[in-house]
Amino acid sequence: MDLFQDKNASSFQVNDSGQSYSDEPLATRMRPQSLEEFAGQEHLVGEGKMLQRMIESGIIGSLIFYGPPSSGKTTLAHVISKEIKASFKVINAVLDGIKELRTVVEQAEKLKKLNGRKTILFVDEIHRWNKAQQDALLPHLESGIITLVGATTENPFYSLVNPLLSRCQLFELFP
Repeated sequence: MDLFQDKNASSFQVNDSGQSYSDEPLATRMRPQSLEEFAGQEHLVGEGKMLQRMIESGIIGSLIFYGPPSSGKTTLAHVISKEIKASFKVINAVLDGIKELRTVVEQAEKLKKLNGRKTILFVDEIHRWNKAQQDALLPHLESGIITLVGATTENPFYSLVNPLLSRCQLFELFP
């Protein structure tokens, strides 16, 4: 990654004195854009590993990433969506609920009908959703309207409902 080349020029603006700036945090601007740029988690994305093979084939099922903060869960979800050229929607389970989920599902249905493009729904802090909210994901996963990538810092076997776990592959990320 070229540190000085802006991959998203539209994120930069010019102020009155002619200096360019961005409203996006540095971490967001520097986020890896491809699997080649993603560092770490070799047990998942190393050569020949399961997740790496899934990404290379473009066939991704619903996933749950669990691990400590700053281990790359969100970044890996972004990389996957870029690699398979899917629409990427984000819900934060702390702030959002079923209303926002319905909105994303409606958008995903339209996108799939329009051009067949997949939608990856990234639910950050998915363990914060209650059972009813987690259950609301199930019909949309089963119909294939969305592909879920959930991220949690908690043990998913204790914090997520069994029906959701049975429809997702679990991947542990390490610091």
